Amino acid sequence: MTVLNKIAFFQNRRDEVPNQELARELVESKNIAGIREIAENLWNKDRNVANDCIKVLYEIGYLAPELIEDYVGDFLKFMKSRNNRMAWGAMLALSTIAAQKADEIYPRVGEIEHVMETGSVITIDNGVKILAIMASKNEAYRSEIFPYLLNHLTTCRPKDVPQHSEKTLAAVNAANKGEFIAVLEKRMVDLQGAQVTRVKKVIKEAVKK
Repeated sequence: MTVLNKIAFFQNRRDEVPNQELARELVESKNIAGIREIAENLWNKDRNVANDCIKVLYEIGYLAPELIEDYVGDFLKFMKSRNNRMAWGAMLALSTIAAQKADEIYPRVGEIEHVMETGSVITIDNGVKILAIMASKNEAYRSEIFPYLLNHLTTCRPKDVPQHSEKTLAAVNAANKGEFIAVLEKRMVDLQGAQVTRVKKVIKEAVKK
């Protein structure tokens, strides 16, 4: 029995529990061959199989990103998939390995930004995370990426400001924290209640940088 038979589709399940359980099993056993089988089936002609496989892989990424980092090239290809589930799943997977694979992902920054501008809410959320993590790894990366992140915080929906500012914090340092704080203070008028509380906390963290 191959590990592929354990995905939700082949278990006649519509929930994600089998995929999550398989991810944990593959991590705990460090089953490299099994993970490879799942990665190969990202390209399965049956969309249901491919969708389950991307889910298994990003669940592995949450637990042990080093086990899926070799598939960065596949994730970069699928982030532009017409299958929205594969597109945002790939972005999520990339967000789990961005710290380890910043150098491989960086040349595709323009594509990531384009995908964010045309993609789903989940795609945008994970795009912000990917960019911020990459910016934190290299000053050259930061100088290119940080202005984009600031512009995003300036123009994104008010409801997204808290979460996206929290993710962007990774890219903030002593040199750019002033700009970051200024943008958040301007956005504060658009926020209310818990949103304000979260952003004030982000500002406090930025001040310490």
